[in-house]
Amino acid sequence: MKAPIPNSQFPRTKAIAVVTLLFVAALAPALEAHGVSGKDAVFLQGLNGRAIIPLMYLGAKHMVTGYDHLLFLVGVIFFLYRLKDVVQYVSLFTIGHSITLLAGVLGGIRANSYLIDAIIGFSVVYKAFENMDGFRRFFGFQPNTRLAVLIFGFFHGFGLATKLQDFALSPNGLVANIVSFNVGVEIGQVVALTAILIALTWWRTRSGFFHHAFAFNGVVMACGFLLVGYQLSGYFLSAV
Repeated sequence: MKAPIPNSQFPRTKAIAVVTLLFVAALAPALEAHGVSGKDAVFLQGLNGRAIIPLMYLGAKHMVTGYDHLLFLVGVIFFLYRLKDVVQYVSLFTIGHSITLLAGVLGGIRANSYLIDAIIGFSVVYKAFENMDGFRRFFGFQPNTRLAVLIFGFFHGFGLATKLQDFALSPNGLVANIVSFNVGVEIGQVVALTAILIALTWWRTRSGFFHHAFAFNGVVMACGFLLVGYQLSGYFLSAV
């Protein structure tokens, strides 16, 4: 299911470092944009009653534009070649984030959004490190990948919940609206994963896939570290 990256194919060139820095720099301005804002925020603030289709749209939009969720999912399916494995891992992630999304908004369970988003960033680092065979190489063991995906799914769900908890949502039709939002998240996830799988499937047919896999996951890890640093900075600055 997962093929280790040979030592001989670990690229360590200046070109890779430059690409990594450019990729991370390009991501930085987008960090401010993630969340519910603009017309979507105005809509949520004035919502009173059921709005099933609009909430499904918002959920799908949030997932498709959610670079932190997508980076993690890219890491999860990067070395999954069988469709049933993809379905299994993505289902674990879905179960995890659905539970905490619903529990966070409907159950009133709250957490600091900066810390939750920092953990989400760490999940990206974790999965990229695992794809680089870091656990076996440096620590001599391999963690339970399925359990990790489920646990990180819980945190990703809380991340979604904190975005909605910023608004004073009307209790009128709240259950239907949040369930609709969650369904939209799943729709967006399917759309995004389909595109990612198509791209990965094509890339795997190229002779240089394994040669560049390490570098690619290095870029993903760098993005994860950027997310962690950004959120922790926000946490400490907000406490001042």
